Amino acid sequence: KIRFSSQFAPEGLNINFAEEKNGKLFVRTYERGVEEETLSCGTGVTAAALAYAEKMQLTQGVVSILTRGGDLQVSFIKEEGHYRKIQLIGPAIQVFEGSITR
Repeated sequence: KIRFSSQFAPEGLNINFAEEKNGKLFVRTYERGVEEETLSCGTGVTAAALAYAEKMQLTQGVVSILTRGGDLQVSFIKEEGHYRKIQLIGPAIQVFEGSITR
């Protein structure tokens, strides 16, 4: 229901669910366009990590995140109320290859 809410029409939005356990975040993502759960989403993982940092009042550090696609980390520094030097750390693995013919 959230994905197709009129509030976000016409494009809709990606949905990320994050759960914290023992200092790690577990993130699952449903992506628009794909219309299914995906292995991971860099933007969603980064947003979840910074939301967690904000909640925990962290000013710098690394947040560990587990996704269906594997383990990731987001490092950051918060200066003067702004997040800077944000890095998403983890493997980039090709999971699909295709071609379009006419």
